[in-house]
Amino acid sequence: MSDHKVLAGARVVLPTGIVENGRVIVDGDRIAGSAPEGAPVLDLAGHWLVPGFVDMHNHGGGGASFTSGTVDEVLKGVHTHRLHGTTTVVASFVTGDMDFLTARAGLLSELAEQGEIAGLHFEGPFISPCRKGAHDETLLRDPHPADVRKLIDAARGRAKMVTLATELPGGIDSVRLLAEHGVIAAVGHTDASYEQTVEAIDAGATVATHLYNAMPGLGHRAPGPIAALLEDERITVELINDGTHLHPAALELAFHHAGPERVALITDAMDAAGFGDGRYMLGPLEVEVKDSVARLVEGGSIAGSTLTLDRAFKRAATVDRLPVESVVQAISANPARLLGVYDRVGSLEPGKDADIVVLDDAFDVKGVMRKGEWIVAPQGVAARVPQNA
Repeated sequence: MSDHKVLAGARVVLPTGIVENGRVIVDGDRIAGSAPEGAPVLDLAGHWLVPGFVDMHNHGGGGASFTSGTVDEVLKGVHTHRLHGTTTVVASFVTGDMDFLTARAGLLSELAEQGEIAGLHFEGPFISPCRKGAHDETLLRDPHPADVRKLIDAARGRAKMVTLATELPGGIDSVRLLAEHGVIAAVGHTDASYEQTVEAIDAGATVATHLYNAMPGLGHRAPGPIAALLEDERITVELINDGTHLHPAALELAFHHAGPERVALITDAMDAAGFGDGRYMLGPLEVEVKDSVARLVEGGSIAGSTLTLDRAFKRAATVDRLPVESVVQAISANPARLLGVYDRVGSLEPGKDADIVVLDDAFDVKGVMRKGEWIVAPQGVAARVPQNA
């Protein structure tokens, strides 16, 4: 019996552009090039079909922390984000002591091996005390290559990214080490000068961790890291598009200067994403979430976000008025390429995983499919079997 589904009548966003009244064919867990006669058709007229979102920087959700939660809690957090269209997620850790982080890396690498998460991201402890944000200063350390190696070894080949203040002792050597091991070296939580940032890029850094946030501002005499990261073709810049972390003009500047092919929209989400206001722990630090904005109880620093990528998509397409194709590039294709999984996810092409998000004309999520299975089934949409079946 055929396991084909035809999603028809929607605006389909492909790597080549938008197809009006298009269709995507699903065969089992993959996207197919054709369907047999008589395959059931789901009429999605008035909707958009876009690839599942890929979040390369995410600390948790649904009340669960990727840094400290049990395996079941981590899976709950992953599922929360799937409900909002994120079919591929990297689990990000905040700063902890080395023994704790190596133990967590071993535990979560198993979830990566099972395909539940796309890998691990260490945001800390190799970051600047001057730009620590919501990280425990007492646990920060310089990025000595031996320590960086310890973490990536503990992740058993599943480390995808390490965020570093590359100006610290050992920073440049650690960037080289990461590049040699196929792990993204990301510049972030940094107090680096323009010149120091250029040196890090030349050594192999390829990502800016949440550009603008936790780094010196753009200056006309001391341009700092932002100018170096925006101008270099080798760098992809992460942006948190929640309306709190960035002014719309800062987002527009990054998209204009880097171009949509060098932007990755991320959540930097913490436990409260998809869950609600209240008190939470981010690593060892207490966070209060009020009106969906997360801040440290001590000091008031912004502590990650409560963002989900469907909200980032909607804001980019409506408030920021970015072309939908550019939003899809930044929220799916670019992060998938960086993570080395674009052969499987990140676009709607035959042979790839059937990871598909259905959006209505207001860009609200109406359906989420992961590997051919509906996680959120479209409601009030007619399914029909052609009469010639």
